[in-house]
Amino acid sequence: MEDILKLSILYATVRMATPLLLAALGGLFSERSGVINIALEGLMLAGAFTSAVVTYYAGNPWIGLLAGIGAGIFISIIHAVACIQFDSDQVVTGTAINILMFGIPTLLSGALFGTTGSTPQIPRADLLPNAPVVIAFLLVPFVWYVLYRTPFGLRLRAVGENPEAADTAGVSVSRLRYSGVLLSGALAAIGGAYLSIGQSSLFTRNMTAGRGFIALAALIFGKWRPVQTMLACLLFGFAEAVAIQMQGVIPHVRVEYIQIIPYVLTMIVLAGFIGVSRAPRALGRPYVKE
Repeated sequence: MEDILKLSILYATVRMATPLLLAALGGLFSERSGVINIALEGLMLAGAFTSAVVTYYAGNPWIGLLAGIGAGIFISIIHAVACIQFDSDQVVTGTAINILMFGIPTLLSGALFGTTGSTPQIPRADLLPNAPVVIAFLLVPFVWYVLYRTPFGLRLRAVGENPEAADTAGVSVSRLRYSGVLLSGALAAIGGAYLSIGQSSLFTRNMTAGRGFIALAALIFGKWRPVQTMLACLLFGFAEAVAIQMQGVIPHVRVEYIQIIPYVLTMIVLAGFIGVSRAPRALGRPYVKE
């Protein structure tokens, strides 16, 4: 019985960590290029809603996944243009996108299905319960290789550390930052799609429940490095899995107190109680070519 419980928690940990890992790896590309991406929550919502709707109508989860990726890229273009082209405040722009994506899916769901609470149920045969998990964990060594063993990764990190020097060396700062933000949108959208057509079988209002912010905390905790970020996501996934397993087990403890465990852990990490992270030096700093 204990072995079954351990395997159950392990499986739940991997499942809970998957959307966090995809969003965090996306944020890694954006923030390594020097653009803060607070909008991970909104990008995940865009991917989750679009994937659920397209899968429902098309009857094919892969088409739904591709549509979700397209939605994530589209929203990330808005963030990129505002921050890179017009030098807007990156935190404010990301927050605005999050607020926008809290409302748009509800509006569209009401227009399409007559209900703002959720989209219709998707048949079990049209779900992707395992593929995004495999994609997420295979991406970790791939992202590490891209960042540390390719010219693209070297230039991306250079732009995030010292854009002036990178520009002097002939590197296009704006092009690389656009690439980082768009990759961020695509990966975060896959994480959101997994929530609606992998873990669940429909989209519900605000179904990300702060996972975009937890992914951002995992990225900071992982010091903007792929492997460490994966371990941080597994830690948060474990906390969420334990919280689910503990519900109804401990007497005289309200369920709400157990459900807040992952969020309390996030606050502890962001408060700096677990190590100190050094962000890319040019993170959040617009670059204006002289």
